[in-house]
Amino acid sequence: MASSSATSTTDIDRMDSLWSRIFETQANDLKQGDSWHLEFDEKIVPRHPNSGWKKYIGKTSARFRCTKCRRRVWNSNHVTVVFHMHLESGQGTVKVKCLGQKCIDCCDGSMETPDIDSQNIKILVENLMEEIRIHCYNENLNKVERLPESLPITRRHEPSHCQACIEGTCG
Repeated sequence: MASSSATSTTDIDRMDSLWSRIFETQANDLKQGDSWHLEFDEKIVPRHPNSGWKKYIGKTSARFRCTKCRRRVWNSNHVTVVFHMHLESGQGTVKVKCLGQKCIDCCDGSMETPDIDSQNIKILVENLMEEIRIHCYNENLNKVERLPESLPITRRHEPSHCQACIEGTCG
């Protein structure tokens, strides 16, 4: 998971581990014999997966903390998580990119990494599994998008501070 320089390696490892555990548990329900793994990749371009890859763009809620001023903490219900998926010869890969937001008080601050609650990670991964079944296994499903749990909001969404808005994937 991408981070700003002040985010500790322990926090990043903890989040990667949480995502991986949830993903592995749910990937067990996919086609027997296929092996799937999850990796974070900040280089993926949200709407332009590599040739042969499929995309899923999920929306969720998350908490952010400014690593520059360290005072500002905010919730957002406009958090975008991009997944690119590929299955070949029984080996499946999902690349993930969590898009960040900037602090409204620190004009030159960095994009902060979202802290997504484990329940909302589960919902994102459940939706991802459905996308994998549709796009990688050609299953004809009645798609049901599960919605994330919302967080209380104390400020309006700021498109100029949202990585997803800047990259054209928010909303």
